[in-house]
Amino acid sequence: MKAIEISRPGGPEVLQLADRERPEPGRGEVLVKVVAAGLNNGDLMQRRGLYPVPPGTTDIPGLEVSGTIVKIGDDAVGWQIGDTVCALLSGGGYAEYAVAPAGQCLPVPAALTLEQAAGLPETLMTCWMTLVDDGGLQPGHVVLIHGGSSGIGTTGIQLAKLLGATVVTTAGTEAKCEACRTLGADLAVNYRKQDYVAEMKAAGMEANIVLDMVGGDYVPRDMEIMAFRGRHINIGLLGGISAQISLAAMMTKQLTLLGSALRGRSAEEKGAMIAAMRQRIGAELDAGRIIPPVHASLPLAEAAEAHRMLEAGDHIGKIILTNQE
Repeated sequence: MKAIEISRPGGPEVLQLADRERPEPGRGEVLVKVVAAGLNNGDLMQRRGLYPVPPGTTDIPGLEVSGTIVKIGDDAVGWQIGDTVCALLSGGGYAEYAVAPAGQCLPVPAALTLEQAAGLPETLMTCWMTLVDDGGLQPGHVVLIHGGSSGIGTTGIQLAKLLGATVVTTAGTEAKCEACRTLGADLAVNYRKQDYVAEMKAAGMEANIVLDMVGGDYVPRDMEIMAFRGRHINIGLLGGISAQISLAAMMTKQLTLLGSALRGRSAEEKGAMIAAMRQRIGAELDAGRIIPPVHASLPLAEAAEAHRMLEAGDHIGKIILTNQE
């Protein structure tokens, strides 16, 4: 099969189209003929040599795909050959075929195209893990999501609104802020022109949950606008790996600061998370209540250009790689 290899740690140019052996599904796994794969920041970090793959995982990047099941391993229940699915992976998505644990597959929602579905599993399950499992999201909560126009952000806005939250988000241009409002954000702040802390205070809002992919000096500012017993969940380090915080504010407000990551969790944990998500909002997914916006679709061979596009940060929603016949 054709697949994208990382020839060495570095820039987008290190992504090379190569011939690799088609993988075989093991116990509890299925083999998916990949139609499309979603890009994520974790792919960029892996390419740079900053995100080691979990033990036993292929070195081929790619954390989410859509396609058709063509082979089923022993004890892989719930699926049949020919089923169209989208799947959460630990790696291997930038290829013509990918192996996925059966419990990490989802039926493609009826309202989504295969390209849209390829951008769903990693973003949706990251948002479910952080907002629902880690954050304990409840109707009426105020949720602050940084990077609202990103893949995680656009999905997080839709999920939080679906679950009854008021959503505040930050983004870097007015066009991105408007896209966030269209997806349901109640307040979208252009961080290049406005102070989101001041804007939230002016609106009388305090965040019960903060989903933060920035880190750095955003953390103490987030704490300033967090509600009593609020939860801050960090999933990225775009603004730096260190933050100076007030332990007094943390104690007075009884705040919780968490770090969260999806890729390194076990297949059993991910499968249980997906099952809980499907039970609670499966019907809403099928009805198109959460649709990942697709900014661009590029052929698999143009993975380097897709990475350049993702790194440029001008996108709204997901960038997708496709396998064209």
